Formats: sequence, C-alpha cells, structure tokens
Amino acid sequence: MSARLPLVLRRLGRLQPPGPPRRLRELCRASSGGGGGCGGGEGLLGQRRLRDTQAGSSRGPGSRAPPARDSIVREVIQNSKEVLSLLQGKNPAFKPVLAIIQAGDDNLMQEINQNLAEEAGLNITHICLPADSGEDEIIDEILKINEDTRVHGLALQISETSFSDKILNALKPEKDVDGVTDVNLGKLVRGDARECFVSPVARAVIELLEKSGVNLDGKKILVIGAHGSLEATLQCLFQRKGSMTMSSQWKTPQLQSKLHEADIVILGSPKPEEIPLSWIQPGTTVLNCSHDFLSGKLGCSSPGVHGTGPIAEDVSLLAAALRIQNMVSSRRRWFREQQYRRWRLHCLKLQPLSPVPSDIEISRAQTPKAVDILAKEIGLLADEIEIYGKSKAKVRLSLLERLKDQADGKYVLVAGITPTPLGEGKSTVTIGLVQALTAHLNINSFACLRQPSQGPTFGVKGGAAGGGYAQVIPMEEFNLHLTGDIHAITAANNLLAAAIDTRILHENTQTDKALYNRLVASVNGVREFSKIQLARLKKLGINKTDPSTLTEEEMRKFARLDIDPSTITWQRVMDTNDRFLRKITIGQGSTEKGYSRQAQFDIAVASEVMAVLALTDSLADMKERLDRMVVASDSNGQPVTTGDLGVTGALTVLMKDAIKPNLMQTLEGTPVFVHAGPFANIAHGNSSVLADKIALKLVGEEGYVVTEAGFGADIGMEKFFNIKCRASGLVPSVVVLVATVRALKMHGGGPSVTAGVPLKKEYTEENLQLVADGACNLEKQIQIAHLFGVPVVVALNVFKTDTRAEIDLVCELAKRAGAFNAVPCYHWSIGGKGSVDLAQAVREAASKKSRFQFLYDVQLPIVEKIRTIAQAVYGAEDIELSPEAQSKIDRYTEQGFGNLPICMAKTHLSLSHQPVKKGVPKDFILPISDVRASIGAGFIYPLVGTMSTMPGLPTRPCFYDIDLDTETEQVKGLF
Repeated sequence: MSARLPLVLRRLGRLQPPGPPRRLRELCRASSGGGGGCGGGEGLLGQRRLRDTQAGSSRGPGSRAPPARDSIVREVIQNSKEVLSLLQGKNPAFKPVLAIIQAGDDNLMQEINQNLAEEAGLNITHICLPADSGEDEIIDEILKINEDTRVHGLALQISETSFSDKILNALKPEKDVDGVTDVNLGKLVRGDARECFVSPVARAVIELLEKSGVNLDGKKILVIGAHGSLEATLQCLFQRKGSMTMSSQWKTPQLQSKLHEADIVILGSPKPEEIPLSWIQPGTTVLNCSHDFLSGKLGCSSPGVHGTGPIAEDVSLLAAALRIQNMVSSRRRWFREQQYRRWRLHCLKLQPLSPVPSDIEISRAQTPKAVDILAKEIGLLADEIEIYGKSKAKVRLSLLERLKDQADGKYVLVAGITPTPLGEGKSTVTIGLVQALTAHLNINSFACLRQPSQGPTFGVKGGAAGGGYAQVIPMEEFNLHLTGDIHAITAANNLLAAAIDTRILHENTQTDKALYNRLVASVNGVREFSKIQLARLKKLGINKTDPSTLTEEEMRKFARLDIDPSTITWQRVMDTNDRFLRKITIGQGSTEKGYSRQAQFDIAVASEVMAVLALTDSLADMKERLDRMVVASDSNGQPVTTGDLGVTGALTVLMKDAIKPNLMQTLEGTPVFVHAGPFANIAHGNSSVLADKIALKLVGEEGYVVTEAGFGADIGMEKFFNIKCRASGLVPSVVVLVATVRALKMHGGGPSVTAGVPLKKEYTEENLQLVADGACNLEKQIQIAHLFGVPVVVALNVFKTDTRAEIDLVCELAKRAGAFNAVPCYHWSIGGKGSVDLAQAVREAASKKSRFQFLYDVQLPIVEKIRTIAQAVYGAEDIELSPEAQSKIDRYTEQGFGNLPICMAKTHLSLSHQPVKKGVPKDFILPISDVRASIGAGFIYPLVGTMSTMPGLPTRPCFYDIDLDTETEQVKGLF
C-alpha cells in the first residue's frame, strides 16, 4: 500500500467535521522507504527533537539533560521489527493488525501510531468516532473488533471521562494491548506479567526513569490523579522496583506535604490551575502521563521543575512504541502456542458403578464441558468454531490453512472381525482408546466417528455413540439430528432427484424454442446466461456468451439433455428404515401429463452426496465433486451430470455448513469429531477425510487420531485403504482389530444371534472349543490387514460373561495369526483406565515404520478390480456378473470411468454374499447383480447378491422403548 496513506488519513482526520462515526478501516502497511516514517530526519522524531530544543530554553539551571529518548524508542521499535520479521519468516502470509478506536480528532496521537506501526512493520487501522460518542457506541465498535479475525490487537483512545468498567471489560483480554481489562490486571498482580498485557503508559514511566539513571529502590513515589488500571499498574510496577508508592487525588487536603516528601511525582490527570507549581520541590522528577497530555492537548514544560518538559513529553511517544511491542509480543506468544504441545486438557472424572447402568443413564450422569472450553484446550481459536448449543460445535476449515506447516500425528484405524447382528463394539473401543491415551497417558488424541443414521437408531441396532463408560456425550444429541448434516444431505439429494424428473417432463412437453426461452429468460429486460449455464456451453464447445447469438442447433443442444429414463441411477432418499419405499412408481398425478416411471428410495446415508461429503478435502473440491455426479445417461449413451442440470450451486449452498466437522467429547472430556456417516455395507463406511485431517493437525506430531471403519475389516477397512486413503493421501500407522468372544463363538458354529432375542447359553458360558473353531475369522481379518502392509493390534472387547481362559485363548490365537499384539479391554465397565494396555500396545505398533500399500492399481479394468477384492479379501473362487452388471461396466468404461476404485455393496454378516455363512467360507462364486457409478465421490459401486440400499424395520423396532419425559424433556430408551 502507498506510503502516502498515513498522510491521507491525517488529512481526513483534519477535514472531517463532527458527526456520524467515521470508520477509517484502511490498513496502513509498512513501507520500506519514503518520508513520514520514524526513520526520516524530518519525520516524527525529527519534529520531536525540534520541540525538545525549543523546550530546553525553559528548563531551569542545573537541570539534568533528558535521556536519549529517540534511541529508547528506536530500540523498542527495532526489537519489535526484528521479532515480527522472524515470525513472518515462518508464516509469510501472517499480517498482524492493530486497531485503535478513537473518539475525536486526535491527530497527534494518530500520527504517532501510524509512523511507529509503519516502522515496525505492523498494519494499523483507526476507527474514528465523534468526540461525544456514548458508551454504547464505543462498545459496539469494540465488539465488532473483538470478532474481527483480521485484527489481533485493540487499543482505546478516548477521553478520560469515557473510560468505564463496562467499556474496558468489553475488550477481549487477548486483544487488550493496553492492559486495561480486569483479566490482564489480575495476571499482572499475580506475577504473570509474561502471560498478560501491561499498560504501555505505565511501562513507559518506569523505562524513562530507569534510562534517566534514576534508582527507584527506596524512592518515594507520589501518583496524583490516576485512576483505574493506570493507577493499579503504576503501583504494582513501582512496588516491584522497591519504591514506596503513595496515591493521591488533586483535592486531597495533605497534597502539599505529600508533594514535599516525594522524590518522584507521576501526574495521572491534568493539574488544576489552583495547585501552584511551587508545591513541587526543586529537583523533583515529574512525569506527566495524563490522558489529555498524551493526546497532545496540553503544554509540556514547567520552569524550574526537572522533567516536566522533555521527559513528560516522551511518555506519549514511548508508550505508543511499547504498545507496538505489546502487540508483537502477543503474536509471538500466539505463534508459540500454535507449535505442537501437550494439551492442558481438563479431563472429566469417572465414577464407574457396578453393575454398569444403561448407556443413557451413564451419559446423563456426566456433565460435559462447555464446547468452547474444550475447543480452547485443544488449540482451536474462538473464530474457528461455530457453537451449537452447549456441547456441540462445528469447526471451520480455515484451521487447515493456519496449521498447514504442523506435522501430522499418528493415524490409527479401528476395524473388526465379521460381527454378529448386535455389533462388537468398534465405536466403544475407539472411544475407550482415546480416553486411555489422553485422560490416562496424557497424550494428545482425537476420535473421529461417523454420524449415526436415524434408521438404525429407531430400528434394531440402536445408536452409535459407544457404550458403557466409553461414550460420546451427550448421547441423545449424538444420535438424534446432531447439527443437521444428514438432513442437509437429504435435502440436497432430493433437490437433485426433483430436478431430473422435472427436466424430463419439461423437455417432453415443450418445443426447443420455448424450452430455451424459459431456461434463459429475460429479467428486467436483460437476458443472460447464469454462471453454471456458461459452464454447460463451454462443455458443449459453444464459445458464446450472448443468448441471442446461438443458432437453432446450438439452442437445441443447450436446452435438451435427452435423459434416457431407463438409465437414471439417482434415487430419492430419507433417513428412516422403510421397506415399502424400496420400489415405487412416481408421476401418478394428472399434472405430470402421463409421465411416470418406477423408482425407489434409499437410506439417506447411502446417497452419493454423503460419500462426497466424506471424501472431500475442501469447499471448492466438494463443489467440483457435486458438479460431476452422474445421474443418468442421455439417448446417445453420454453421462448426464449435476452440472448439466444446473443444480450444482444450489447443492453446494445446502451443504456449506455440513462440510464442517462436528466437535463433541467423550465421557472423560477428550475431543471427538463426528462427521459424515456412510454405511459400510452399501457405501464406503468411513467418517470424513476433513475430520481426520483437521484432527491430525490438532494432535500434533506426537499425538494420535483414532478413526473407525464400519463393520468387518473385509468391508470397512478395505474401503478405508483403497478409497479413503487414495482420496486423502494419508497413511495409516496401525490397525486395531476388534474381536469379541461371542462373535468368535458364532463363527465357530454357535447358534444364530438375533437382535432382541436373549443369547443362548453357548454365548454366556465358557466354551473354549467354539472360541478356537471361530478364530479362523479373526485370523482371516488379520491377513486382510497385512495385505496392505499395516501392523495389527487385536483389541478383545471383554464382556462380563467372558472367562479368563477364553480371554487368554483369543489373545494367544491372535498373536499366532500374526497380530503385533492382542490386548483385553475393559473400557465398557471402567472407562479409559480399562484400555491403557491397548493404548500402550498401539503406541508401540505405531512407532514401527509403515509399509502401507494399496491392494490394486486403479488402472486395472473394472472387472479385474472387483475380482481382486473378491478373491484376495473375501476368499471367493471367482465372480459372476449379471447381464445388467456387465452392461453397466461396459457403459462406465466407455464413458471414461474405468480407472476409479471399487466400493463393494455386500452383506456385513459374512465374508461371502450369504449372511448365514460364518467363519471363513470357501469355494464360493461372488455374484455381482448390478453396478452403479458414484463419479462425484470417485468410485464404482457393485452390488453383491440381493443387497438392498433401503433397510427395513424388524417386528419390534427400538422405537417401542424411546420416549420423552414431558416434564423434564429428557429422552428415554436410547441405547
């Protein structure tokens, strides 16, 4: 910015008459040369030297020469400049900004501030208000600056009478560079001067006295007319120098005698005319730091009184320089805090009960920390979170830019063996592990979980917040709505579905010209293409921007998508299990003019919009992914995308908040991100890339991010590696493989397990043979993890019916199968303390060098990639493609989508396609009934067997037990 800007601001200050608030928010950047800066001989310091010379004639005989004032100021500014230069060397984009709220036209101080800031390399902005501005007007400006993330320091330049507790404490303490808030004063009094701002005026007084050669130890100091923060700070600083400090007001009866006794007099407010100068003894050092004096409104010399002239004038200049130094020091402190450090986390204490109460009772018994406190503890800035209620917050993606140079922590994946219909506790293990790492081993760690779908919550499986004493809290908020992300996905998905059928209807019922005229309508006499329509023209090779210049053929190509209804793959969704929406007919109303077709609903979390959310790494990337989602083919076999339908921008608007990860906490007060929730059997089954990336930065190089993949390792883990890690570029350090005795017994030939039905005695009594026979599934899942070169730690989630012999057998068999370690876990019954051994095993495994590799090359043909997964992961002999599946593969290959990874939609209850086949099925052919393409998400989506994308409700769904106490508004029956 031009070096003349300070001059422009000064002229504005002189010319602007009193009136409405004048906001001069221009940032005055530092100049490398030019006039007007502190360094110029004719600049501010030069002018001050001239005034000092003139004032010198009025000093009495015998007066000591003033200190080298210019050199003191230059030393402070030069030091600030060097520190700021070092900080900007580490982060070139960092531009600290000091804001000064000024009431009235105080041109002298404005000039001082501008010049010193330029010399130091700071940006500065003055907010100029009328001199008669009231308390509320000043506070309004303060609150705006408090929330302005571009401003890092705030000072007030207002009249003495305007200072009130309400105004002073409206300032954020971390921006209060003048040290006037109660928080900063309290820290100073306690001796925490390095952690607070100290009044630059008070510091300037001490600095000038000491630089003048005054020994303060034992001196009698009289502070007259000072109030509030300045009086308190002066007293505190002088007392620490060994001085005897007295405070007095101008109307004190004994003022004359006190002035006679004082060695040094500090004037905190203008001297009334009725107080004669003769009351001050000759040789007494006097410094004037009153507000009006600092504003340049009073003269500054008094014959015969040492220091009243030049030293007093220096208080204003040095105070302004020290304010700049405060600003730079705060930025240095801020940068230091951004470096990796152990969190100073206040962990919540658990008091486990036996028998263990219900999940919701445990959750409700623990009072969560306020989410803004949690955010601060883990290094989030106030402007990086958006708070939802008391215990949830969204985290802004700007954090990634701020921490881009910080090393990532270790990346841990929690997967599992093939589960029973009840689930084996992967979420519980994930939470128990991070509680152990952070609350018990004092290691930074973050859990990253998927948001649960409402379908299972009200269906058969229940919630997904963990369980027992290893939960995310509040569990009601976790399981119900959260911050509305799934609702946003549903809205976006269904808007696109509506756009598809509506476009077909209008193309079927209008001529080319009528259709074109409606798509590019004249608004207020102006006809123009929208931004997304221009993108479609470019895609069609039509390089025109004026709607009136298109030929008839170009208009037809632009207006008609010619969607083939039989190729539509985009379905409507809802977040409820509803089997009767698996096949429907749409368009039955007379207004649809006979256009009807068969369609279906999917569960909301199976939507490609959900997959896009989970795999994107920025808002711009999400918009691009949404734009390229393929919804159908046209009559020529070419893909029709969201962008072709013109709905990309609208979908992005609906998803703009959903892209931000949701911050919550565990029962022990450790942080959790809850973000995205694709199922693992009908989608890729992992939480968001963004949540993982942000968490990896927040924990720092020595920390751990623990994320969970849905269902067994053959499904969720395989997709985590082949899809999520390809998208993110992140490399996992270790896999935690969750097993349970009951699941191994099932795989060993135990009776079937049905949700809602009590377990048979084989699962509640010791049976070592069933455990040993079922260990084949555990061994297979370990082998699958080793295909990707990642070490495995087996976490045995212990239930109260498990015996010591069964536990020891599982751990021994796991180690024989190649696990790095196998550890029994008791977090469900006692919290993180019960998973300390697991945490230590994970740390040891993660310290080994990763040999991660992908299972297949994405350049292989689609069929070969499917076959590789079927044979290497599931253990199939081969695959069998239905004619429809083969046709879809041919179409996607021809359309250029053959080089995408594969996301298999398969039952989670077996390694094969048949849920009843337990253990490790062999010699089976894997049937591929259909293939879909999620081009925006970036994968091909084969359906194995009769896989449904809309679950149904059981005979007795969970909703029978869910209720609300209308007096307390507490939710009952969730689990």
